[in-house]
This record gives sequence, structure tokens and C-alpha cells, in this order.
Amino acid sequence: MTPTTRLDDESCYRAVKARDRRFDGVFYTAVRTTGIYCRPSCPARTPALRNVTFHPSAASAQAAGYRACKRCLPDATPGSPDWDVAADVAGRAMRLIGDGVVDREGVEGLAARLGYTSRHLTRLLTAELGAGPLALARARRAQTARVLIETTDLGFADVAFAAGFASVRQFNDTVREVYAATPSELRGRRGRRQTSGAVTMRIAVRTPFAGRALLDFLATRVVPGVEAAGDGWYARTLALPHAAGTVRVELSDLPATGGTAQVPATFRLGDLRDLGTAVERVRRLLDADCDPVAVDEAFAGDPLVGPLVRRTPGLRVPGHVDGAELAVRAVLGQQISVVQARTIATGLTREHGVRLDTAEGELTHLFPSAEVLAELDPEDLPMPRARGRALVGLCSALASGDIALDRGADRDEARRRLLELPGIGPWTADYIALRALGHPDVFLPSDVGVRRALQRAGRDPDAGSDLAEGWRPWRSYAQEHLWHSLHALDLEPTTREDD
Repeated sequence: MTPTTRLDDESCYRAVKARDRRFDGVFYTAVRTTGIYCRPSCPARTPALRNVTFHPSAASAQAAGYRACKRCLPDATPGSPDWDVAADVAGRAMRLIGDGVVDREGVEGLAARLGYTSRHLTRLLTAELGAGPLALARARRAQTARVLIETTDLGFADVAFAAGFASVRQFNDTVREVYAATPSELRGRRGRRQTSGAVTMRIAVRTPFAGRALLDFLATRVVPGVEAAGDGWYARTLALPHAAGTVRVELSDLPATGGTAQVPATFRLGDLRDLGTAVERVRRLLDADCDPVAVDEAFAGDPLVGPLVRRTPGLRVPGHVDGAELAVRAVLGQQISVVQARTIATGLTREHGVRLDTAEGELTHLFPSAEVLAELDPEDLPMPRARGRALVGLCSALASGDIALDRGADRDEARRRLLELPGIGPWTADYIALRALGHPDVFLPSDVGVRRALQRAGRDPDAGSDLAEGWRPWRSYAQEHLWHSLHALDLEPTTREDD
């Protein structure tokens, strides 16, 4: 995470107004008028800026004479030095639970990924969220089941296993207990209709949603065989825990409606148990958790980014469905154009990617895994020798588990480990944080696309880092607007440099 000491009051206040959980544990808000301190995500009414101060730790707020808020419980484990990361751990745990880790690996597997014992993790989650990992996973299964019941024509047995339940009986009992209704009552009168191998769902996003701009970004970087794009749609293959699959997402601009709208996504899966995981990964791709109103309002008065926001409201930071794949593609893109990087990625896919048994249309391959690429000789790769060594070294670290790039990864730790690898510099590490780890506050001052956009706007490219300080805590979105401004002019979006 971005060091708290570099977050000014205005940037902190923007995060508080948005109740952005991504900043829980990064700083604490103390309210003079009430004498309490809170997390940034506290659900209480947002106090006026003149009445708050910001602290880097709970201990700092306590030393200044503030008491812990009883609603958001910023000191849920009083006196524990672990609390400064508890909220962050809770967020990482929830992202992994959403990805189905508890269903596949149990609580022990979840705890191991986060670097805790299962007992300690259960205490942290119970203090932070009021429930342990098993209860949170059960709630996720129930929520997934309800979405499938109400928005698809899957039979109830298929819904049960797609949502992660071990049996139809467990599914029925949980639905009745959680929703006080049977699955049939939730579905209503629609009844069951025969379905093909496709499952179409509606993924909720907050509006406005700049779907066309997101599509432009993804389409420019399509790797044939792995991805495809057309007028209003993007599709790709998915490497999932139980079997391979594909997804096609319909992307269009969704104007502000004062709430949420739906993005249709059609999944074709080799195993229905992967549906919840697939949906979660597509949500990352769409940056579906973004609050565009709060982000756009933060830039309203900025002379550079403000006009870009008004031109493209609701712009998202494109995520990715696979952190390891994104990292490999980031290394491929060092010091060359997007077109050149895509050409190399296409060649690697054809030679080392897994061809799908059920290949259809343009989606024929899974992107090569880190395990496969780690075994290659850097001398045989179609790139400069140093970059080939960097790629193989990265894949070896990913394959061994020394570096984790899923949404449960600690961002600071992941960045530190990446920078320890030969050939991985700040651009690559931060680009991975931006797209694979969903970091909301990343800026890439050495990126050629960013420098070109600043120059076209009449700004000194060498002063980009100083300029970006005013865009905290959402520098990632400001940067995406800069990249998109080049696309709007039909220019090469970025040629990439690393330090």
C-alpha cells in the first residue's frame, strides 16, 4: 500500500467520503467533534473535513486522546500489534473466499495463503467481519446460489454445485435458512427451461460505466487464441481450478442511473463448480467494485484530469483474470510497443499454451502457465537475452510460490519480491500492482504513454510524479484517463519502459 505518510489530508478525505475499504489499515480518521477515531470505511455519516485529522496507526489516534468507534471497531483486537494489518488481511481473505479458496482448500489452505495459522485468521476475521472463514464462505455460496437461481435457467442441482455446495441437501437447507424461502420460491413462476452449455449472468457495476473505453483498452492488447474482441464485446479463455472455460462480456457505456446496472457475461465452463470463481475473476477484469461517482468527483477541479473525466465518466482501471499471466505479459512489454508485445505473446501461446479440447471460434488456447515457461531456455526466447532471463526468473518464482499475484496477495510484499528479481524494475512491479492486484493508487512516471499524454497536455513529463501527488488516493484512475486520452487521438497507447 502507499505509505500513509505521503497521503495528504485531502487525499485521505476522498477515501473516507467513498468509504473505500481498500484504505482500511492504511490510515485512521479522528473526529474532533465526537472524540472518536474510525477506519476509512466506517458507515457513519462522513464528518466535515475541518473536523477530522488523520493518523498512521490506531496507537497514534489513541495517543492523541481519541476513542475507538463502536461501529467500525478500528481496534477490534485491542493491544494487538497485528491490528494495523487486520483490515488488509480481512480484505485479502474475502477476495480469496470469493475466488472459492475455502471450498477447494479449506480454512487451512486460506490461512496458508495469507501467512497465518487457521486459528489466528479466524480470530482476525471474526473481530473484523463478525464471522469466521467457514461462515463467510457459506454466505458467499448462498449469495452465489441466489444470483444463479434468479438470473439463470440452471436446474437446482446444477446451481448447488456451481455455487460450491457439497450436496443438494446442504444447498436447500442453506437457502431456506438464509433467505427464509425455498429455491423454488426464489425462482418464482419461471420454472426450469432446458439450457445449453452456456450460462449467462448479469454482473452488477455501479454507474456511470465507460464500457466502450474498457473494451478499447482490452481490444488493443488481445492475444489471438487466448482473447478476441469485436463490436461491443470481449471474450477470452479462463484457466480455472477444475477445468478450462471461456467468457464473453458485452461492453457498452452505461450512463449514471443513481445506482447499479448490469453487464451481461456468458460463461462456457468445463466444470460448473468453477462458475463462482469465474464470475469473481471477471468482476476483477471489469473493476466492478469501483465507485465511479466518488472517483470522478475527486478529479472534478483538476485542470488536467478534470476535463478527461468529463469526456469519459466512469472510466475503469482494467483488471485481469490471472495475475501470473498479466505479470508475464508485463515483462514481454518492457521497452517495446503494445503491438510488438502482443506478437511475442501470440507466438508463445501457439508454441507453449494448452489447446482447448472444446475450442470454438477464435478462442483456442489457454495462455502458457508459469510452470511451463519456467522450464524454457532464455536463449530460445524471441526477445533480448536479459529480458528472456527476467521472464524465466519471474515464472520460476511464480511456479514455486515465492511470489503470489492473486487478489489475496499483500501488495507491498508482492512488489518487494518482484523488485528483487533481476530485470524487474518499478514499471513492471507497479503495472502488475495496477492490473493484477487491483491497486487504486499507482502511477507510472516512466511509462512512455503517460509521458506522451502529459506532453500533449502541455505539461512537463519529468514532473509527472509531482503532478500525480494531487491525484491521490486514486492515481490509478488518473493514469487510465491519460492512457485513454491517447487512444481517443488514435495514438499508440503506450510503449513501455522499465528502470
